[in-house]
Amino acid sequence: MLAIVCNHTVLASVSAAPSPDPTLRKLLTEAIEAADSFEDRFDAEVWLVDMSNRLQKFVADEQYRLLLLRGIHREASRARLVPELVLAVIEIESRFDHYAISRSGAQGLMQVMPFWLKEIGHPDDNLININTNLRMGCTILKYYMDMEKNDLHKALARYNGSYGSKKYSNKVLEALRLNWRKQ
Repeated sequence: MLAIVCNHTVLASVSAAPSPDPTLRKLLTEAIEAADSFEDRFDAEVWLVDMSNRLQKFVADEQYRLLLLRGIHREASRARLVPELVLAVIEIESRFDHYAISRSGAQGLMQVMPFWLKEIGHPDDNLININTNLRMGCTILKYYMDMEKNDLHKALARYNGSYGSKKYSNKVLEALRLNWRKQ
């Protein structure tokens, strides 16, 4: 599992005081305080059935699968991301283990760095919480997608903290192609 914040990952593990991007800080603050749900219930249900079947090879428990998928669909849609891309990121980052913690300290499904909680004024929030982690991870990923004008390789590299390399983005895009794209 790898951390998700470009350059801040290295800074967070090397120095005590990273200097996070103020625009991303604002977006995370707004995202963590908003609450949305599915816009179109029928389409969401069709998506849930399809993705639940695909997710079964990673997550055996049906209730947990549906909980994850509802949260992923909600947060990806809120951030205007393709939910299947978020599924691919989670597959690579944590293999759908919401308790995952990386060597660099990134936490949860989308491997969010904990310093962000303090930065946005929510130090008591828990990144192991599925909804908190998805909200923050999707917001960060969308920020990098916008920054890189939807160039997936560059945005994913920023998300992972490996800007300039395609190794991580290739893994995510391969997972997307193999497991999450509609056939």
